[in-house]
Amino acid sequence: MSLERENCRKRVMELVDKPGNRNCADCGATDPEWASYTLGVFVCHSCSGLHRNIAQISKVKSLLLDPWTTEQLEFMDSVGNHVAKAKFEQNVPAFYYQPSHKDCALLREQWIRAKYERKEFMPGGTQESYSAGYRERFLWKRGRDNGQYLSRKFVLSEQEGVLKYFNKQDAREPKAIMDISTVNASFQPAKIGTAHGLQITYLKDNSTRNIFVYHEDGKEMVDWFNAIRAARLHYLQVAFPGAPTDVLLPKLTRNYLKQGFMEKTGPKHTEGFRKRWFVMDDRRLMYFKDPLDAYARGEVFIGSKESGYCVLPDLPPGVQSTHWQFGITIATPDRNFLFVCESERDRTEWIATFQMVVDRPMLPQEYAVEAHFKHKP
Repeated sequence: MSLERENCRKRVMELVDKPGNRNCADCGATDPEWASYTLGVFVCHSCSGLHRNIAQISKVKSLLLDPWTTEQLEFMDSVGNHVAKAKFEQNVPAFYYQPSHKDCALLREQWIRAKYERKEFMPGGTQESYSAGYRERFLWKRGRDNGQYLSRKFVLSEQEGVLKYFNKQDAREPKAIMDISTVNASFQPAKIGTAHGLQITYLKDNSTRNIFVYHEDGKEMVDWFNAIRAARLHYLQVAFPGAPTDVLLPKLTRNYLKQGFMEKTGPKHTEGFRKRWFVMDDRRLMYFKDPLDAYARGEVFIGSKESGYCVLPDLPPGVQSTHWQFGITIATPDRNFLFVCESERDRTEWIATFQMVVDRPMLPQEYAVEAHFKHKP
């Protein structure tokens, strides 16, 4: 390696070690190995690919594999992640979802475009689309029974505290009215089969209902997601006056703790084990025949260890599955729920998830949810 190249490499590593540069400027991933030499930010490999989509604004290089000029290094030194964030993230609304490296590519790409391409968070930036408190658009919605996607009009009203959709373009009455107090939204591209797929859930008669939607325009879907978060924040601020915003933000939307296939048996433990799609959402463990079903076949409330819940890494003596072999027992005050996983790894991940829920003390409002589950017919 030439002395010049060695000095360049050393200088690059010095810049990476400066405060703020040790994490990706866009998703927070550690040890970024790329940089935008036109924006002056250090980014991870994944986000560098998204920066290439806005090549007219951002040009990226590998920190270690590409040559750097003295001028480029001086520019990187003068900007860096701290300075860039102060510039491009001045006015990010509290409710706006800032993705991490664990989030889907759509959320990360639209975050990058919003910052650098549209400059939404700089003085004079435009945010009306998701900040207006009212939104009315057509989305493709998956039919409950036939799985066909049809265009449906969705209306979000922060003032009314509802999200609703209409089956016919000129329909006066909505097909469904979702109380914003129970609405959740989560991007599920792999499950839905489209990069822009959003799963919206809400409670109907205290049972979870799923709606799957998408739009060809990725910005449209991310704007919907943030509009729902804005409406949720408004609802929570009214419901819990005086609560600090940073306490409310984690409650705006939530990702599922875990989802995937397991097999389950019935309450007598003599029935055969049947394969079901399970979703752990907060304290609700739901199971579906198909991942895209609108309604769960059943829901299990998982409380805390203080309330008599525990997780065991096996099935009770005398109970055996004929198919998968890696058993889990969830013991509740009323009955034991038995599951089997396809692999040891699956079982380890599910147990870790269940244990995390059981180890978490219950909130006052969760006792009311638990009571409802106990009195379900």
